[in-house]
Amino acid sequence: MGNCCATPQTSNEKKPNPYLDGKLVPNGGLKSYVLDNPTGHNIEEFYELGRGEFGITYMCTDKSNGEFLACKSISKKKLRTRVDIEDVKREVEIMKHLPKHSNIVTLKGTYEDDSAVHLFMELCEGDELFDRNVARGHYTERAAAAVTRTIVEVIQNCHKHGVIHRDLKPKFFLFSNKKETTPLKAIDFDLSIFFKPGQIFDEIVGSPYYMASEVLKMNYGPEIDVWSVGVILYILLCGVPPFWAETE
Repeated sequence: MGNCCATPQTSNEKKPNPYLDGKLVPNGGLKSYVLDNPTGHNIEEFYELGRGEFGITYMCTDKSNGEFLACKSISKKKLRTRVDIEDVKREVEIMKHLPKHSNIVTLKGTYEDDSAVHLFMELCEGDELFDRNVARGHYTERAAAAVTRTIVEVIQNCHKHGVIHRDLKPKFFLFSNKKETTPLKAIDFDLSIFFKPGQIFDEIVGSPYYMASEVLKMNYGPEIDVWSVGVILYILLCGVPPFWAETE
């Protein structure tokens, strides 16, 4: 998301968001201007929202069948530029584009109202891979091999369908539940991007500990995901990252 400074309002009059393009519907509400084809607009008609224990991610209930889901809400106040809007649209497009996979969280629906974009996803009630690794200290070679195989299969699936993840790290993998043998699932694609064979990217994105040097050189393709998997494997086995520095 981009950074910018907002000028304080001197009156109570609401100023229009410059990125709405005047898309007003007859009843005075707003059309979707972030999502091209949302599932709907009134989420409370279909879902009962719980409390957000993780910032902007909530546990909710599908009123039609009682299924528990996770709702990721993205405030429109944070979408200050066209680039911000395109990032959200791309995340949704990628999650819809990727075929259903046992180790990728399923997108159930997308809603957009006047204040936020809401992504309803399969709920994972287990720990983050990072937290489980911290609790263990480190994994055995056999256990680390099993986890790494899963992550590689996720990346293989992404690359096969023209997607680079670009921000692989243990925090973005959750276990389905608290059981030791529960499936591990990739949950976040907000920095992912579509690519074509041979295409080169120059945008510096990702998390420093897991970032390939090609990203810093602004000359990379899907191979950067493989580097990140290698760093994750190292951390699983050793309990510490392979690279250290005073600053990011």
